[in-house]
Formats: sequence, structure tokens, C-alpha cells
Amino acid sequence: MKDEQFKPYIPADKITPEFTVTSVIMGMLLAVVFGAANAYLGLRVGMTVSASIPAAVISMGVIRVIMKKDSILESNMVQTIGSAGESLAAGAIFTLPVLFLWAKDGIMDSPSLLTIMLISLCGGILGVLFMVPLRNALIVKEHGTLPYPEGTACAEVLLAGEEGGASAKSVFAGMGFAALFKFITDGIKVIPSVITAPIKSLKTELSAEVYPALLGVGYICGPKIASYMFAGGILGWFVLIPAIVTFGGSTILYPGTISIADLYATKGASAIWSNYIKYIGAGAVATGGIISLIKSLPLIVKTFSDAIKGMKGDKNTGKLRTEQDIDMKAIAIGIVVVTIAIWLIPDIPVTILGAILIVIFGFFFATVSSRMVGIVGSSNNPVSGMAIATLLFATLCLKVTGDVGVHGMKGAIGIGSVICIIAAMAGDTSQDLKTGYILGATPKKQQIGELLGAVIAALTIGGVLVLLDSAWGFGTTELAAPQATLMKTIVEGVMQGNLPWALVFIGVFIALVIEILGISVLPVAIGLYLPLELSATIMIGGLIRHFVDKKSKDKDKDNEASGGILFCSGLIAGEGLVGILLAIFAVVGLADPIDLSGSISLGTIGSIVLMVIMVLLILKNAVWTKSKEK
Repeated sequence: MKDEQFKPYIPADKITPEFTVTSVIMGMLLAVVFGAANAYLGLRVGMTVSASIPAAVISMGVIRVIMKKDSILESNMVQTIGSAGESLAAGAIFTLPVLFLWAKDGIMDSPSLLTIMLISLCGGILGVLFMVPLRNALIVKEHGTLPYPEGTACAEVLLAGEEGGASAKSVFAGMGFAALFKFITDGIKVIPSVITAPIKSLKTELSAEVYPALLGVGYICGPKIASYMFAGGILGWFVLIPAIVTFGGSTILYPGTISIADLYATKGASAIWSNYIKYIGAGAVATGGIISLIKSLPLIVKTFSDAIKGMKGDKNTGKLRTEQDIDMKAIAIGIVVVTIAIWLIPDIPVTILGAILIVIFGFFFATVSSRMVGIVGSSNNPVSGMAIATLLFATLCLKVTGDVGVHGMKGAIGIGSVICIIAAMAGDTSQDLKTGYILGATPKKQQIGELLGAVIAALTIGGVLVLLDSAWGFGTTELAAPQATLMKTIVEGVMQGNLPWALVFIGVFIALVIEILGISVLPVAIGLYLPLELSATIMIGGLIRHFVDKKSKDKDKDNEASGGILFCSGLIAGEGLVGILLAIFAVVGLADPIDLSGSISLGTIGSIVLMVIMVLLILKNAVWTKSKEK
């Protein structure tokens, strides 16, 4: 078997610095910084990116270059702790802003920093604890099956730093170019960030974003996953939207407030997507998650059976260093303590029913999320889709038990927030453990690092949300908070009895048809749920990877692809770092002074030129540089 033959970079019998003062302090700082960056990115464009790679690059630069230390596992610990902050923020921003939106509507008071902190802390801890027993099943047993694109890319980045030379240059070159392009599109705004081509005969539009991180994600995921996602986008924008507009006519269909014809005429195809297709996509994503769990059940049962056997005695002492996890007794006690805390702490608006739902759904979506990121990566993990499924069920349960009104709505968002953070944290933990598995890290130390990063991020995320709300305000053009707005609509819809269930079940049956056809459901469902402009750019990245793989000879295929992976890893990192910078600019009042869109605008031509340049740069690093070296 592949997993039995695999040998990590650092052998199991070799002890090197890993969980050190340097790695902990750097990791904690990056957890705060990347948590803020991802909060901004997710609230602005509706998606987040993994911070593992940028954190690895920064730690590599400080530990190897500045401190002159030769310790790849120490750098890995920095990215493990640092990326936990990003992941917790990714889960928090999809649900917790709803409390701010309700406060603006006058429904309730603004949430306290303590409430946000406690909800985030409980979700972060449970996300890590639920993932630990699954490590052997998903990371070790399926090493040759689940690619974990960002986890593998992160390992490539750290190994490139270890080897030095051209490999490390590719990462930093990608960071530099991505930073420049991001600043041009979202900083000085002289080039539109989206290319859109209306197709009036079909009553829809074709669009693509020119963000470098999306190209990087598509390249790392590869053409197969990228094409599945794009297929979902085509289904939504070239089948469902034209059908709704053609047959809808003068019909007013909830949650729309005007006729479908008027909605399309005044706001275009994107309004049809945000009002209707997102619900269909949510139903498909939830169904895909359930199907994924059902398929994983035999493996999950075996994993937990082994875990329970391990509780009879601490077997970690007899295991190799690279096989040691946190003791299962500690895992079980931790889950029980956090669950009781969720129920009893007054600042967490969750009843005992809610706490039970959190444990059940938490484990369910931790498993689904951990497997899902192994396919499509953390940046494309549909955490909000899982939160939607949770909110639907949780709100229905609360309504049936009589917990309605403001208290029930707050309870539903409390449950949804914890579940959302659990799913995000479990996905990030599995990516980091994959990186550690390749490098030869100690899983137990990584898991402790994840918990530490979650605690630090939870203590600061409340301040970040208040800061961003003060800078722009949730629900505005600058900070649309699309997922949070959708969550708000769902909770209000279920409580008031007017949720568009027909749309949700259309998504459910679309997912079932895809499964019957033998196609991987989740990537298609994700593409259906996300805007086409995201999956289209990811598809371009996948096509570049396809071209590189075809052009390369079989014996050089991996080497050539890895050059592109390193550069694309840098693209993801550079965009994330500039996202932080732009958030800071907005808060301190520098966003408007540097905005040149009023005086200079290169229009769609500029966006196309920028896209072409990015494609050529990836090809240069993936193919042409290698050819010259030969």
C-alpha cells in the first residue's frame, strides 16, 4: 500500500526543534493577522483562502533567513498555529455578522465581544478535537487518494525553502506579482476585478474574476476538480438562470420582492443567482455532504473503534513519533466539557437542545469538511453551505419546541456559528496534518498548536468584526457579507414559515442525479453554490495545469507541475497579505485617497490584459523556466 511505503522528509526516529518559543510566538502573531485578513476577504467577496502557505513562507523567511536556523518542522509549526486563526475567522464571518445586522434592524442589541469570543472559542476547540480521531483514516490511510491541495502545496513551499535556489524564488515571485495585481484591482482600483460578458439571448452572463489566488487554487486542485466546479457553475448560470427568467415572467417568487422579469431587467442575472440559485446550491451542497458522510461511514466506524480501543491505555508511548496523537481520553473529556459550557454559559445563546445538535452536527460536518478539503482545498471548502444545512435543521427544531422570536433566532445563529467554525477548523486541521505527514512532524504537537491558534484567534475575532463593521458596515457595497445576509434570510424565513423549500429540494435532487451518474457531487455542488466568476477563473487555472501536464513527459511531469505549484502557492499568499493591508487602509482612512478609479480606469481591456499576464507568468514558472534549465 502507498501509505505503508511513504517515508516523510524527517524520519520518525529523528528529533528536531518543533514546538519552540519562536514557533509559538510567531504562530500566534500570524493567527491574529491572518484571522483579520480572512475576515475581510470573506466578508467582501464571499470566499476565503487558506493562510497555511503564506504563514509557511513568512516563517521560512524569519527562521531560515533572519535567524539562520535550519528547522523545517519549526516553520511547519508556525504555519499550523497561524493558519488556525485564518480558519476560525472563515467560520465566524459567515454567521456572526447576522447579529450585527439584526442590531441595525432594531431587532436586538449589538452582540458583546464576550459572546463572539465564547462562541468562536467553543467552535474552534471542538473543530480540532473532532478531527483528531479521523487523522489516521483520512491523512494516513488515504494518502495516495486525497490530494489535500493546500496541505501538499504548503509542504512543497517548506521543502523549497529547505532546498533553496530557484524553488524558493518561485514562491516569492508569486507573492510579489499577486500583491501587485491585488493592489491594482482592489487598492488603486484602476482595473475592474471582474470581466463580465452579458449573453442576452440566453438571459444570463459569463464572468470571471482576475484575482491571482483563484488561478492558483485552480492550478493546485488540477483540471478534474476545477472542471467539476465549472460544470456546477454552467448548470446554474446557463441552465437554471435562463430557465427561471424565461418561465418566471411576471411571477413574484420569494425571496424576491419584485417579478422575475423586473428583477432580471433591473439587476441582471446576478440578482437571479443571489435570490434563487444560492438556495438550490445550498440544497446540493448539503446533500453532497450527506452522501460523502454515508460513503465514509465504514471508515469512520473503524476509526472510532480503534480510537475507543486506544482509550483503554495510552498507546502513544509505544508509537513512532510521527504516529502520536492527543490521548483519546483527553479528546473525549474535552468534547464533554465544551458541550456543557455551551449549554450553561449565559453569554452563549444556546439551550441544551442546541448543545446536543452542535455535537451531532459538529461531528458530521467535521468529518465531511475534513474529507472535502482533501478534494477541493480549504479555500473552496463550502463552509457556508454546511452552515445553511445546519441552520435549516436547527431553526426548525427550535421552532417545533416553541423557542421562537428573538431568543430562537439568536439560538439558531449561535448553533450555526459554532458548527460553521467547527467545519472550518476541522478542514484546516486536516490540511495542516497532511503537511506534517509529508514533512515528518509530530501530530500531537501539531494538534496542540491548532488548539493554541484557535484560542488566540477566538480572543481577537470579536474586535476584528467590530473594526470591520465600523470601517464599512456589514451589508454595504464595500462589505457585502453575502453569506451572513443569506443566513439571516434563512433563519427569518424558517421562523416566519416562508423559506423557499422548493428551491432547496431542487438542489437536493440535482445532487442525487449527479451521484447516480457516478460524478463526484461536492465539487459540482460547490460550483453551483459559488458565483460563476469564481469557478470560471478556477477553471482557467485547471486548464493551465492540464496544458502543463500534457506538455510534460511522464518522467518530468511531477517536476514541471511542482514549479507551477510553488508559484501558484505564492499567488495565494501574496493576495492574502495585500488583503490585510487594504483592510488596515480602510480602517485608518487611506482607502479613498489611494482609489484612482474616478480618474483612471483601464476597463475590461485592462482586466483581460492582467489575466493574460497572470496566465503567462504561471506558464513561465511551470514550463518555460524548466525547459531552459534542461
